[in-house]
Amino acid sequence: MSRKWTRWLAGAVAAATVVLGTAATAAAASNLLANPGFEAGNTSSWTCSGATTVGSPVHSGSYALAATPAGQDYAQCSQRVTVLPNSAYTLSAYVQGSYIYLGATGTGGTDPQTWTSSSGYSQLSTSFTTGASTTSVTIYIHGWYGQPTYYADDFVLSGPGGGGGNPTAPAAPTGLTSTGTTSSSVSLSWTAPSGDVSGYNVYQNGTKVGTASGTSYTATGLSASTSYTYAVTAYNSVGESPKSNQVTATTSSGGGGNPGGGTLPTHVLTGYWHNFVNGAKALKLSDVPTSYDLVAVAFADATSTPGAISFTLDSGLSSAVGGYTDAQFTADIATLHSRGQKVILSVGGQNGTISVGDSTAAANFANSAYSLIQKYGFDGIDIDLENGVNATYMAQALHSLGSKVGSSLIVTLAPQTIDMQSTGAAYFQLALNIKDILTIVNMQYYNSGTMLGCDQAVYAQGTENFITALACIQLQGGLRPDQVGLGLPASGSAGAGAVAPSVVNASLDCLAKGANCGSFKPSATYPTIRGAMTWSINWDASNGYAFANTVHPHLGSM
Repeated sequence: MSRKWTRWLAGAVAAATVVLGTAATAAAASNLLANPGFEAGNTSSWTCSGATTVGSPVHSGSYALAATPAGQDYAQCSQRVTVLPNSAYTLSAYVQGSYIYLGATGTGGTDPQTWTSSSGYSQLSTSFTTGASTTSVTIYIHGWYGQPTYYADDFVLSGPGGGGGNPTAPAAPTGLTSTGTTSSSVSLSWTAPSGDVSGYNVYQNGTKVGTASGTSYTATGLSASTSYTYAVTAYNSVGESPKSNQVTATTSSGGGGNPGGGTLPTHVLTGYWHNFVNGAKALKLSDVPTSYDLVAVAFADATSTPGAISFTLDSGLSSAVGGYTDAQFTADIATLHSRGQKVILSVGGQNGTISVGDSTAAANFANSAYSLIQKYGFDGIDIDLENGVNATYMAQALHSLGSKVGSSLIVTLAPQTIDMQSTGAAYFQLALNIKDILTIVNMQYYNSGTMLGCDQAVYAQGTENFITALACIQLQGGLRPDQVGLGLPASGSAGAGAVAPSVVNASLDCLAKGANCGSFKPSATYPTIRGAMTWSINWDASNGYAFANTVHPHLGSM
């Protein structure tokens, strides 16, 4: 998870690579985009926010796109295009300005994104290959927080055409029904309309409360013994459908559960347990103190089967703790359960090579993860893939696993800070795609250098402002407060950007109550902010459990 120091910088440099070409090459390519140079004098065929067309500066012709980010709006323009399955495509555009992102979503493979900053027009270019069932993709361009107007011109999407033109807005979903209630939640399902659908909006008592990538959703944080009315719409790049039929559901009077989160407390302390030996104290799982509500076993192993995972106790760890067998490890999980703790299996880490890039790999992941859950008694899965995720197929895998395990499944994510800077990033897309079953996103607020906060200011790691201003991006980007946790190193030995545990508590107070803030103070408060995570329990043990002994009591008092 944390055993790296330069990956972010290297990744940022790679992401910023600009592939230069010539206007003649672009002109010669077959272009699947409508109004690619905005020569219609408007943004027809595009879905845009904060954008218009201008006569200067242009790359060629008479018009170009001009878009100005404002507040939390990146000033995005997108266009849905029909394509063929299992086909290669190249996307390019000429751009001018600061922090301009070009990419595509819904490719059925690895969704590409590249970016640049340029004082004059330069060409951004990227490529992708569609999946076996992909018939349309959305290409997009957007700017970034607090940056000035950017310009774009002469887009080209080259490759075999899908032959269908741009899709229309979808029809309304049908058959909306309530599939279950607790004292604080309502679960919904519906039937998808025919045609192209990018996702669904869920309305509660007439107000939009969430989105879903599939045909189910669980509304949480509700009051007991209360009736709520729901409707759902479908949307794509063209627009939003009419609302579905309405359904009214009444929450129960008490008891119930915590959908997507088992029986975890309202505020959770998560810690990673090492299934390996490094400089930190080696521990058996039963040595983990009860101050950790959720324990993530690091890590699952890749297999020769695409997408499949396995787990093997490390022989070095066994030697370090005086012997440790599979049977003892399984018994320790049961011991933690008897203490009220939950144990999940973490997939990835710095060296994790697990890849879920198609439907077959997704099925392999779900089946193998379910087998490990049954064998050892794990309560769920943590996704800590630091070498990239496929938002489409990992979401498919996790939803499949959820259908096998049921509502008690715990699903957590541990992205790096760069992975959650934009809702267009794959990890952020994954979080939104699985929002209906997602328990917590414990972003790693470390090993990051400097990053932009939600107020467009630049903050340095190792400060309260860095934590609260970056958490704000997730809270304003579509995640519920109860799905957002703060991931910090247990000590300076565990990662760059460590803060005193008291700073973690102050950050929680700032986000939950608007109290004990640094110079950054969020525009809203989030009383149900889920909690904190640390890398790792072993490093915390080496430091006298200063993190757990400080943060866990504070979480209990919130």
